[in-house]
Amino acid sequence: MRRKCYMALPLMIASAFCAIPVAAQNTEKVPAFSKLDVDVTGGTTGLGVELSTPLNRSISVRAGYSFMPHFTYDMDFYVSVGESTDPAVSNSRFQKMATALKNITGYEVDNKVTMVGEPKMWNASLLVDFKPLHNKSWHITTGFYWGSSRIGYAENSKGDMSSLFAIGMYNHLYEYAKADEPLYTIDGTDVYLPTSVEDKMVEYGRMGVHVGTYKHDIVDADGNVVHAKGTAYNMEPDNNCMVSAKMLVNAFKPYVGVGYDGRLGKAYGNWKIGFDAGVAFWGGTPRIITHDGTDLVNDVTDLRQHVGHYVKLIKKVKALPVINLKITKTLFKTKK
Repeated sequence: MRRKCYMALPLMIASAFCAIPVAAQNTEKVPAFSKLDVDVTGGTTGLGVELSTPLNRSISVRAGYSFMPHFTYDMDFYVSVGESTDPAVSNSRFQKMATALKNITGYEVDNKVTMVGEPKMWNASLLVDFKPLHNKSWHITTGFYWGSSRIGYAENSKGDMSSLFAIGMYNHLYEYAKADEPLYTIDGTDVYLPTSVEDKMVEYGRMGVHVGTYKHDIVDADGNVVHAKGTAYNMEPDNNCMVSAKMLVNAFKPYVGVGYDGRLGKAYGNWKIGFDAGVAFWGGTPRIITHDGTDLVNDVTDLRQHVGHYVKLIKKVKALPVINLKITKTLFKTKK
C-alpha cells in the first residue's frame, strides 16, 4: 500500500501544477514529447544515462539507469579460538591450537584473514521534474529509483582460502573431541586425537574469524540460547571454505530533490550542464548479513578494524544522499 502511495506522488504533484492558474505561468506552449534529451550522469548513484522529454512547459519526465563502477577495499580480521573477548587470551589460544593443527594435519592457519568488499548497486529510475520559475532552469523532482537490494558484497580473498580450510578442519576435529568419539576405526581399532590436544580443544572452543561481540543473546528456533550476550562472534567458513557478507536495502527507493540545468553557451545550443541533489529513501538503516545469517548492524557490537568504522557510518545514513552532476545533449527537437 505504501509503495502505491509513493508511485502516485508524482502524478498528484503533476496534477497540482496543472491546476495553477495560467496567469501564474508563462503562457508559451510546449507540446508533449516535443524534444528528447539524453543525460550522462555521475555521482553518488554511480555512472548513468537518462532520457528526458517535456510533458508541457513546466513538467518533464526522465527515465534512466545507473550503476556503481567496480572498485574494491580490503578489511582485515584476526583468527581466534573460543568465545573470550580478551585479545591476549584469544591470541594465546590461537597460537597453541594452530601449532597443534599444523603438527597433526600439516595445514597452517594464518592469524589474519582479509575480506575484499565492493559495491554492487544499480538502479533504474523514473523521475518527474517540475519547473516553477520563469526561466525553467531550476526544477523540483520527485519519483523513484528501483534496483538491487544488495548494494554491497564482501568475501575473503582467494589467498586466504587455505587458512579458512584449516579453520574448518580444526572445527571438524573439535566436534569429535567434544563428543569423545574416534576420528575413524581401522581394523577394529578406534583412532583418537592425542588426549592432550582433545582436552585443550574442548577447553578452548571453536576457531573462527573474530568480528565482534554479540550485543544480545542469539537463540535458535526452539528458543535455546546459542550464543550469549557479550561473547565473541567468531565467523566460521561455510562448506566452500568461504566467509562473506552482503549489505541489503529496499529495492524500491522513493526520491525527492532539486536540480538545475544551464546552457553551456550560445555556441552550444543543444548542450546543457547541471546537477541533481536530493534523497532516495532506501528503508532505514541498511542490514549487513553474513553467510551464517548474523546481522552485523543489529546483532554485533565492538566490531573490529575497518568494518567497525563502516558500520558506524552506515547506521547514520538512513537514506541514500543523491548528488549527481550531468551533461545533457538534445537529440531532436520538433519545430514550433
